[in-house]
Amino acid sequence: MRRLSALAIAVLATAACDDTTTAPAVGPETTTAAASRAATGPAAAASYRVTVHNLSSGQPFTPPLAAVHRTAISLFEVGAAASVEIQEIAENGNLAPMIAFASAAKHVKDAVVTEGPTLPPLLPGESVSFDVDGRTGAKYLSVVSMLICTNDGFTGVNSMRLPRRVGETASVDAYGYDAGTEVNTEAWSDLVPPCAPLTGFDAMGAGTGMSDPTLAEDGVIRMHPGITGDADLDPTVHGWTGAVARYEVERIG
Repeated sequence: MRRLSALAIAVLATAACDDTTTAPAVGPETTTAAASRAATGPAAAASYRVTVHNLSSGQPFTPPLAAVHRTAISLFEVGAAASVEIQEIAENGNLAPMIAFASAAKHVKDAVVTEGPTLPPLLPGESVSFDVDGRTGAKYLSVVSMLICTNDGFTGVNSMRLPRRVGETASVDAYGYDAGTEVNTEAWSDLVPPCAPLTGFDAMGAGTGMSDPTLAEDGVIRMHPGITGDADLDPTVHGWTGAVARYEVERIG
């Protein structure tokens, strides 16, 4: 079964950062058996509760796109070229190409886009939980979101192993990545329009949801260098150290 949540189209319309004009997760993975020790149920009945935590102090995320799949896949890979799907998320907050990829991928069994608890973006310090369907032998979870106050930053996890037993949980911490597709100017005019108002700044309407060919880079994904403060972004607000996201999964059925 492959599905997209009913929120997907609405999220794209309201929060896709439009201007109206295999890398493993970096960080420890842990699996902890909870009180329930029920035997693994039939593959067709497996379901999971995913919680995404925004660990940053000033980087809102686009609504997380989560995919459950049967074999290991890489939505991105450090040291490799960014796909068009990753470029569109990292530069423009555009989830549509990755939604199309997930909905068509042979081994993807469920794909969900979900909004944050207060706004469609997942704001700093917030968490959001949602359920995914792991039927037909799905074993892995991948998630990706844009770091909204960056030129081409994103965070995510590739092929996180799903817990095998009901009541069991797993967690992964993830860092910020740079898609390497756009120069990090940190200027309002080159960032998506929601960045400034979401973080308490007034950019006077500046911003864009389209890629600028004059700012193109080599397209090789790397760890994000962080916010320098050379232009409009403020490192004390938009910067971060360490992991920016935590992904937790519990098997619930």
